[in-house]
Amino acid sequence: MEEMGKSDAAKREEEILEFWEGNKIFEKSLKKSAPKGEFAFYDGPPFATGLPHYGHIVASVIKDAIPRYKTMRGYHVPRVWGWDCHGLPIENIVEKELGFKHKKDIKEYGVAKFNERCREQVLTYVNEWEKIIPRIGRWADMKNAYRTMDKSFMESVWWVFKQIYDKGLVYEDYRSMHICTRCETTLSQTEVSEGYKDVKDIAVTVKFKAKSTAALSELGIGQDVHLLAWTTTPWTLPGNVALAVGPDITYRAVQYENGKYYVVAKERMAALGLSDANSGLEFSGRQLVGLEYEPLFDYYASDANLKNRENGWKVYAADFITADTGTGIAHEAPAFGADDWELLKREHLPFVQHVNEDGTMKPEVLAFAGMEVKPKSDDDRVRLATDIAVLKHLQDNDNFFSKENIAHAYPHCWRCDTPLLNYATSSWFIAIEKIKDILLATAKDVAWSPAHIKEGRFGKWLEGARDWSISRQRFWASVIPMWTCEECKARKVFGSVAELEEASGERIDDLHKHVLDEIVVPCSCGGVMRRIPDVLDTWFDSGSMPYASRHYPFEDKQEFDSAFPAQFIGEGQDQTRAWFYYLHVLAGALFNKHAFENVIVNGIVLAEDGKKMSKRLKNYPDPMEVVEKYGADAMRFYLLSSSVVVAEDLAFSEKGVDEIAKKNIGRLRNVLSFYTLHDTGITANRMSTHVLDRWIVARLDKTIKEVTEGYEHYALDSATRPLSAFIDDLSAWYVRRSRDRFKEDGPDADAARATLRFVLKHTALLVAPVMPFVSDEIYRSVREEGEPESVHLAEWPDRHEANTELIEAMADVRTLASEALMLRQKAGIVVRQPLPSFSIPRTIPEELATVLADEVNVKNVIMHADSLSLDTRLTQELIAEGDERAFARAVAEARKNEGFSTKDSVRVEHSDDGKHNVELSTGPVRFNLRIN
Repeated sequence: MEEMGKSDAAKREEEILEFWEGNKIFEKSLKKSAPKGEFAFYDGPPFATGLPHYGHIVASVIKDAIPRYKTMRGYHVPRVWGWDCHGLPIENIVEKELGFKHKKDIKEYGVAKFNERCREQVLTYVNEWEKIIPRIGRWADMKNAYRTMDKSFMESVWWVFKQIYDKGLVYEDYRSMHICTRCETTLSQTEVSEGYKDVKDIAVTVKFKAKSTAALSELGIGQDVHLLAWTTTPWTLPGNVALAVGPDITYRAVQYENGKYYVVAKERMAALGLSDANSGLEFSGRQLVGLEYEPLFDYYASDANLKNRENGWKVYAADFITADTGTGIAHEAPAFGADDWELLKREHLPFVQHVNEDGTMKPEVLAFAGMEVKPKSDDDRVRLATDIAVLKHLQDNDNFFSKENIAHAYPHCWRCDTPLLNYATSSWFIAIEKIKDILLATAKDVAWSPAHIKEGRFGKWLEGARDWSISRQRFWASVIPMWTCEECKARKVFGSVAELEEASGERIDDLHKHVLDEIVVPCSCGGVMRRIPDVLDTWFDSGSMPYASRHYPFEDKQEFDSAFPAQFIGEGQDQTRAWFYYLHVLAGALFNKHAFENVIVNGIVLAEDGKKMSKRLKNYPDPMEVVEKYGADAMRFYLLSSSVVVAEDLAFSEKGVDEIAKKNIGRLRNVLSFYTLHDTGITANRMSTHVLDRWIVARLDKTIKEVTEGYEHYALDSATRPLSAFIDDLSAWYVRRSRDRFKEDGPDADAARATLRFVLKHTALLVAPVMPFVSDEIYRSVREEGEPESVHLAEWPDRHEANTELIEAMADVRTLASEALMLRQKAGIVVRQPLPSFSIPRTIPEELATVLADEVNVKNVIMHADSLSLDTRLTQELIAEGDERAFARAVAEARKNEGFSTKDSVRVEHSDDGKHNVELSTGPVRFNLRIN
């Protein structure tokens, strides 16, 4: 926003920023005494390829509030910033800038040039981040930020990989996995889970003609038989090599013409429109095993050199087949499905992969050569073009039975939105399932906020975790530090730069692919070792962050070991299956430990209408415009006291920020202004005996307890919400009811000033983690000689046992006052008009009755009670003797026990019903009761 549109709140905050920077307050907070030692927390590094959005801001203020609190509690809390530099996000940006559509474009351009372009572009918005993050009040050392592309970081990643490799947890395998055809790389289980979208596809039921064999004759249904199989991926049909049936499923032969039959699961007949009247023999799935059928396409079936060709195009039993959908018979293309791949390995099926890694049909698939099987397009005609072409081929060759349109969730690339393919390829894996028991055991030691995520989203993901595919066929990333011999196939993994330099005789200053692919290592067999071409999944970088950010174990080993695992980590809910998971995995693999002890999981910030925030739709206010309008403190408090800090989504409301600015920050500043107006320099203390002073100190004690417990349990909503109620009590009750006391001179005025100074100072301490700007403004206005120059260098307030009886009694008084004021309003009597009395149905202490009388502007508060703590016999004797004065003294003595003075005027009336009305009066208070 322009300067002229900047609010006074924003200008004040910027002045405080200047104070912090000019006096190096952040740096001093890192150097201050830390009797409780080191408090380690992990800060997930963002990409600097765009500006911070609300998701970044929520996480940032969470990761600022906890370290501020812990610093005030006596810990040393390092806060080094980091930049995520590697992976598909930056590669995709550079590809778009260069106009590249395919992976081959990068190779033609040159990997070295491409990587250097990535290096140049990855920190595009660093300057903007370095302005925005401090402006929202977050303290972090951004000048010494670690970068995942730096040599020191990448070397530690090598060390992590080698440690895990040496433990036998890294292996290579060929299996069916999800790939992105545009990026031409495999994706991990986590990456796949993040990209599901609902799409419409074509499902087709295909006729596979059984061959006339002895196995078919044994079934006794003639020789003209078609097996009906169902698939939602027609493009995989040229790769079909088998059909699978459920061994225990019942199948029927359904006659559709004289002597011609379809074979289908009995349960699916009605869904397929097949009549029971035409059904014949029944078979179990086991009886169908061994049937042979005619291939739909002869592109591969006619290849005499195809390995295991003799096992292809037959029926096999498989436990994963059900009769819930389709026909109860599945077409098997092992190159494109995990279950299909397992069947291939078990039955030694021929391997047919008719699609290239870029998603196009191979040249030998003549009818469809070059066609993209799953193109990225919003036009269904384009997206489904290959499926439709396959359907037409089936129809032309009498292999088509029926089709249907289906809607289902389909995985897409999390970066470029291209539909993924399940594709058999080679990859390197970490054997997660070998260490799953360790991971599950160590996860029990982690505390989550909110707690349900521990056994829920995170726990269930961990239970279902599979081996992690860590290799990627990309360019700008940490490499797999493995060299293999071209001759003897020996492998060598390097865990440090020094090891590689010694083995290769080369000096190495850059650890990226385009450099290391040129480094060769002599093999003991006399051959040459070259690095395997794959790079590491960038989540391996992220999971290595605790070690790599400190160049462990090459530097700071002792310091790191003493502070591991981290006490705190915080990020969005999506990271339960991503960063949190990979941190946990690598810590378990390396040390048999958990990586962190406490987690705060935040939800997603949505637009006010509950929809996803969209730059195109402009359905949300720019976060920095909100800061300029209301101040960062208001936005911070709004976010930290909302449901977003307990992993729930928040529909962002600018009105909510405005309300915080007015009701919390505005009121606090008004109280500060009132104090400043009446300040005489008196020392702060909590020793006043005045009931209002004692009450506000009790409320402060209670709030300190609540806020402290919230922070200690990493429950930020519990740590922030009590502040609003306290600020309301301070402003709307304490200051308003004490206002006249400050205008006078004397001991009572001094007590009020000392109390308010004490309360303001401690309030500043309490709100410092969540509202760092206004807290320092208040603190610096009330601090005394010898105290720290900033609230952020001060200690957290001590806890005292709150006077809960007084708090409850004052709450009762405020309720009575509200009722009285409501009665005035109904009667049309303004508050400024004094009334003689106000009757209440119970007794309250005299000092509170005085407060109540002042609030509702009455001369007397008349209290009614049904009993009094007098000795019944004595009372009867006094009344019998008619000694009203003695009775009055007894009444006064009893009232003294209940908080009233004995200097009371008493009037006793004897009633005809044998009861006695006693009226006791003291100042503005009148007490009525009836005694037998």
